[in-house]
Amino acid sequence: MIRTAPDQEWWTAEALASSGLPDVPGTRQGVDALAAREGWRSRPHLARRRAGRGGGWEYSWQLLPARAQGALLKAAAPAEEPPARMDRGTAWAWYDGLPETVKAEARARLKVIQRVEAFAAAIGRNLAVRQVSQLEKAEGRKASERTIWGWMGMLDGVDVSDRLPYLAPRHRAAAPQRKRAECSPEFLIRLKAAFLRPAVSFRASYDVVKDVCIARGWQYLTLKTAERWFEANVPRVTVVYAKEGEAGLAKCFPPQIRDRSTLTALEGVNADCHKIDVFVAWPGIKEPVRPQIVAFQDLYSGKILSWRVDLAPNKVAVMSAFGELIETWGIPRHCLFDNGREFANKWLTGGVKTRFRFKIRPDDPLGVLPQMGIQIHWAKPGHGQAKPIERGFRDVASRIALDPRFAGAYVGPNPLAKPEDYGSRAIPLKDFLDVLDEGIRAHNARPGRLSDTARGRSFDETFAESYATAPIRKATEEQHRLWLMGQEVRKLHQNHGGLELYDNKYWAPWMNEFAGKRVIARFDPENLHAGAYVYSLRGEFLGPVECREKVGFFDLVGAQLHARTQRQRRAAEKKLLQTLRPMSVGEFAAELADLPQPETPLVEAKVVELAPARIRKPVIDRPVPAPDASTEADFQLFAADFSRPKLEPVIAVDSAADRFWRALEIERRSEAGEAISQEDAAFYARIVRLPEYQAQRTMFDRFGEQGVG
Repeated sequence: MIRTAPDQEWWTAEALASSGLPDVPGTRQGVDALAAREGWRSRPHLARRRAGRGGGWEYSWQLLPARAQGALLKAAAPAEEPPARMDRGTAWAWYDGLPETVKAEARARLKVIQRVEAFAAAIGRNLAVRQVSQLEKAEGRKASERTIWGWMGMLDGVDVSDRLPYLAPRHRAAAPQRKRAECSPEFLIRLKAAFLRPAVSFRASYDVVKDVCIARGWQYLTLKTAERWFEANVPRVTVVYAKEGEAGLAKCFPPQIRDRSTLTALEGVNADCHKIDVFVAWPGIKEPVRPQIVAFQDLYSGKILSWRVDLAPNKVAVMSAFGELIETWGIPRHCLFDNGREFANKWLTGGVKTRFRFKIRPDDPLGVLPQMGIQIHWAKPGHGQAKPIERGFRDVASRIALDPRFAGAYVGPNPLAKPEDYGSRAIPLKDFLDVLDEGIRAHNARPGRLSDTARGRSFDETFAESYATAPIRKATEEQHRLWLMGQEVRKLHQNHGGLELYDNKYWAPWMNEFAGKRVIARFDPENLHAGAYVYSLRGEFLGPVECREKVGFFDLVGAQLHARTQRQRRAAEKKLLQTLRPMSVGEFAAELADLPQPETPLVEAKVVELAPARIRKPVIDRPVPAPDASTEADFQLFAADFSRPKLEPVIAVDSAADRFWRALEIERRSEAGEAISQEDAAFYARIVRLPEYQAQRTMFDRFGEQGVG
């Protein structure tokens, strides 16, 4: 129990001066000045005349500064050993099980403590306790000063947020005498490791860990006790995450509720792709296929505004559906896409810094949506709840795919739910498109929609009401070139400025001015031969160009489809080769290397004949090439130039002028077409390299024959 009063309650000025208490003056005069300044003697209950010899005044310890009071209480010996205090978790668990009347008493005590603290800021703690005690008595409640001090002692060292359990009546605070089961820490560690994994029951995990504990001599809990311990110490969300992964973890949190009533028609759209569960006979493809639907849906009403069908999701189908949306209804202000390559392509969203697909380069051209001022939002990948159009596709799957006209072509929602007539027929493409168009129109016109914006109406009616009053942006003629065209960054030819797109050549006379520069080419992906429009990297329109050499595929989708078919064929052939050749060449060679090699015994010759000595031939007998006699004369001439000839006489040259005149004569005869001997030709070739000839030639060209000395 905490002491509420010190051992010495009354003090004289001399005793206070020599006490050494904090904030108390060290001289009698200083103590008297403090008493006069704070009016101690004006409080009859806290100041009194000293009885006995000498007289004087005595002051209660409650008049001292707060730090001095705290020092006196701290120095006082406790009257009895304080009981052990419950820890925070145990206290709250105990408080939660108390009756409501006991909890109400704890709340009333806390209210008294809060009133004391409110008054203490202005008049001090002691006066605040006295004042609150008087107020409580006046209001008909029992709260003496000693009782309030006792409550405050219960809160010593307790956080403000944890006061209630410690203020509850103490006769309820006896610790439960429940005997706790004991076990080895190794048991709990292995139990968590065995159970926190997919597809295993708690009983199976417990049995395995129990066998290990018995073998190792560890103490373990019973099955029910272990289950209670696991529920109390391991959060349920952690168990779900360990067993079901992130998909299960997402189920533990409620989905976001988004209010679409604040939007207007065409203010925002979202798009996605869906593979329909129907076999379709596609022109040019032998086997039936399941086509993909690309659709744009209005976020406000839920109406499907435009759609396209193709073999696989691709940017051409997305651009075509987006073009129909703008042509028919107008330009939206927001677009919600997922992270698919068909939506994150640079034709549509180039220049957006938050794309998750494709490398972002500084010279990327702006896509169609940024150029039209449409703000792009990316949905969380693999999270169908983020795109409202997923709900519309479920309607398509449940109604359109099960249309009676598609009987026999329906494939089922998954491979394990195939109908009895699976694969019995394929719907012609034209018939499929007609039924799909009819089904989407019925989907938009069906009444009784329960969304916040429809309120029992159809999607068509909801959209029409808002569309009539909403500010709608329409596309201009220049903007039509944006959404109708794909775009690629290309460098014009260095010389003539020609453009090449998918092996097709484009050129116009004005392109000479931009030769060698990088530009943006916009084109119709479904007709590459129809020409293109060229823009600068800043988006300025430069001019149209015609297709001059039509050597590529007629359309880009056809080229991509052909390339994909080639890849599929290569993969099939590779798989077939692996089936037919189960053992590789390397494995076969290794098997051969492991075979035991037979040892051949050496056979000794009984009769030895000495072989006659002869010239050893080389290991490789190569034919020796025959010499070329046609160049023999050249070698002789070369030798005559650098050695003294012995057989043929040498023409004597008396001076440098004679050598020059001889060279000039050889030159004249060569220009006249006369025959020149090898000796003269060699002399001329040698003399023209000499400095004396070059000097004489210069003088001859300037002054004629007089210049040659």
